Amino acid sequence: MGAWMSRVWFLMFPAREYKLVVVGLDNAGKTTTLYKLHLGEAVTAAPTIGSNVEEVVFKNLRFEVWDLGGQESLRTSWATYYRGTHAVIVVIDSTDRARINIIKDELFRLLQHADLEGAVVLVFANKQDLKDAMSPAEITDALSLHSIKNHDWHIQASCAITGEGLYDGLGWIAQKVAGKATAS
Repeated sequence: MGAWMSRVWFLMFPAREYKLVVVGLDNAGKTTTLYKLHLGEAVTAAPTIGSNVEEVVFKNLRFEVWDLGGQESLRTSWATYYRGTHAVIVVIDSTDRARINIIKDELFRLLQHADLEGAVVLVFANKQDLKDAMSPAEITDALSLHSIKNHDWHIQASCAITGEGLYDGLGWIAQKVAGKATAS
């Protein structure tokens, strides 16, 4: 009955569609984040080779969410997914202090891409449940987020396994992209 009502609702009030690209270094929690949003439960994820794509419905908005592999050899292919992107989600392993400069470089490289000109940026400070996790303020400084002037950005403390913070971040994206042209 619930599925039928959902279909009727979307026929009467079609959801707007937006494209989100999820990036980050390997083992940051990108795939776990995607499937927690998509399925509502944490899944055991193997390293992503290439990409995963799922639809996430949130507040009558449909998000086509692309989870891109974060291994060094795959990062050069990220740009092939940028066309039509409304928001970039950068997932940070908050305990990975040794590689924070690498993701900073990747972030600033992708922000210069023409296909992301109007995209908003959400940074998930993931793994906040772990000891020694950097705080969102520490990550903001380490990534020099305050220097980003051409994109709206937000940092959200999160834990992909429990889901803490994920819907708050998605809510921020929904607020920023609502009313913008939908993906084709």
